[in-house]
Amino acid sequence: MSLAFTLFLTPLFIRLFTRLGWGQFIRDDGPQSHHVKRGTPTMGGIIFILGALFGYFGATLINGEGATASGLLVLFMMVGLGVVGFIDDFLKTRKKQSLGLGGWAKVAGQVVVAGTFAVLALQFPNAQGTTPADTKISFIRDLPLDFMVFGTIAGTVLYVVWICLISTAASNGVNVTDGLDGLAGGASILAIGSFVVIGFWQFNQACANPNLNQADAYRCYEVRDPLDLAIVATAIVGGLIGFLWWNTNPAKIYMGDTGSLALGGALAALAIVSRTELLLVLIGGLFVIETGSVIVQRAYFKLTHGKRIFLMSPIHHHFELKGWAEVTIVVRFWIIGGLLVAAGVGTFYLEWLQS
Repeated sequence: MSLAFTLFLTPLFIRLFTRLGWGQFIRDDGPQSHHVKRGTPTMGGIIFILGALFGYFGATLINGEGATASGLLVLFMMVGLGVVGFIDDFLKTRKKQSLGLGGWAKVAGQVVVAGTFAVLALQFPNAQGTTPADTKISFIRDLPLDFMVFGTIAGTVLYVVWICLISTAASNGVNVTDGLDGLAGGASILAIGSFVVIGFWQFNQACANPNLNQADAYRCYEVRDPLDLAIVATAIVGGLIGFLWWNTNPAKIYMGDTGSLALGGALAALAIVSRTELLLVLIGGLFVIETGSVIVQRAYFKLTHGKRIFLMSPIHHHFELKGWAEVTIVVRFWIIGGLLVAAGVGTFYLEWLQS
């Protein structure tokens, strides 16, 4: 349902956004080849956000099963950060330049959404008393590292800061990666798609699952609504696949910050409520590489008073300036992203085999 929404309705949104004047503006200091993209409709993230909502709520309505707290929280983070991105994109189209919200204003918006998510995620316990998130740091599952060792007040503050760091890093990571046609969309399909597998596996081996093999009870997963997390991830992936049909080179529409911040938020939320926060470093490895290239470039530039490691950062622009075709860079980066996702899911499953 989500895929059909974006695949068949995106052309209508393209015409609407063109009529509204929501065109892409290109950085003057970016690759010169990108200037032909000026004016292409942007804010396409609205389309796959609506597609994911349509698919998820439509499916729960048809199935007769209500939405769960965990599923709603993932969508809250996605929509909330999408709104922050929309404000940024809208200001760009109004000002007719490539700069919208200031850097700190954007971070402030991300922190407000992530902080609200963090507080809500500690509410809504199920019959077993399990809340969507808890105050422990997690890798494959919760680690014995609980912020509450610092006391209730300090521990809660540190937990909220931790969630804000994860969410801001993930959303900015996808945002930085969104520089070539289809790059961020395809990479997000792979990364978010991994939570379809993780959520379904956690559901089958959940402590609350009455069909759980008692021989595996000692290593079951204490995750609230794992099956619904798989369903939410599926809805987002479906919407992205339909959108990618129109977003591949040459793109007819861009997701904009509306889409990239929303996808990063969804990715962070899925990791938090599935208790796989640190595993996100592998699952979102391509986004880590892209963000890392910017950090390394800026640090080296300042330390060496003007020298550069890359021809341009993020790193995908480096390969553009080296003469690689845009499609070549995108597909090769998808391969790298896919391998890192496979490493993340493999690590998740390996832990089960060894526990």
